[in-house]
Amino acid sequence: MSNSSDTDADSGAGGGVHDLVARLRRGMAHGVLSFPLTSFHDDGSLDLDGFRTHLEAQLATGPGAVFPACGTGEFFSLDEEEYGQVIAAAVEVTAGRVPVVAGTGYGWAQAARFARIAERAGADALLVLPHYLVAAPQDGLVGQLEQLAARTRLPLIAYQRGQVAFDVDSLRRIARIPGVVGLKDGHSDLDRLQRLTLAAPDGFLFFNGASTAEIQARAYAAVGVPAYSSAVHAFAPEIADAFFAAHARGDDAVMDRLLREFYVPFVELRDRRPGYAVSLVKAAARLRGRPVGPVRAPLTDPSAADLADLEALLATGLDLVSALVPVGAAL
Repeated sequence: MSNSSDTDADSGAGGGVHDLVARLRRGMAHGVLSFPLTSFHDDGSLDLDGFRTHLEAQLATGPGAVFPACGTGEFFSLDEEEYGQVIAAAVEVTAGRVPVVAGTGYGWAQAARFARIAERAGADALLVLPHYLVAAPQDGLVGQLEQLAARTRLPLIAYQRGQVAFDVDSLRRIARIPGVVGLKDGHSDLDRLQRLTLAAPDGFLFFNGASTAEIQARAYAAVGVPAYSSAVHAFAPEIADAFFAAHARGDDAVMDRLLREFYVPFVELRDRRPGYAVSLVKAAARLRGRPVGPVRAPLTDPSAADLADLEALLATGLDLVSALVPVGAAL
């Protein structure tokens, strides 16, 4: 399938795809995938200076890649102009240090509009978020990616979550689409995921995109998907990096303690109210002094009681990491 866009197709696009895959693979091996928050002022307007400050702090901890304007970055709340500003700021701040994978979504026609904006802003690739509202058959899920791939030269990572779930035949088909380089999984159906990893061609990338992915990191790694995104990294990179390091060296004792004393209580708190997968993360970042501001409707900020519980849990997690650092350094 030939690619086209508002700009001329890059004759070196194949090399660009291979380079991007190689960069992502290297990044996945040494750090979590960072999904920065989009900063808003108290009146709900976009705060680009706050976003730049937040992203710079994220980059200082050495993530494997950054994914601006995705789910954690409230892609669904941004208009096209704001989206372009966020992606351009991410590219500027990142300055080539790690890949910038921008979110895109809705139906393929609208996704292509965001893709063109991301191209102009200098993004390296796109994460294709689940389409809006309707359930669709497998042929339609594949067709969505075919249509988008035909309209952008940026590499695509499909995100299966919600109403999007690929079967083995569809996985083989999307892996043959020029420019589709990987799959992020948010379903946590490990039986299905194992079948997909076995069916995929060599070099196809897989990512653990489960909510609070650390909870299932070992299970995903067991079926061949060790790379994961970390929402915790957006507000407590110390905790996220401590878990990543323990996971990399197979330190079950440290992982179990972090899970038991921080991650499981965090998930229990997250599950108290719809939307907390984002708004709780943003509230925790504000507690750390990050200039990220409030969430936009339809999300809501945490209640006072939940915020107090979050603050106590955050302190527990940071204290725990401080206690574990000598253990990690000695191993």
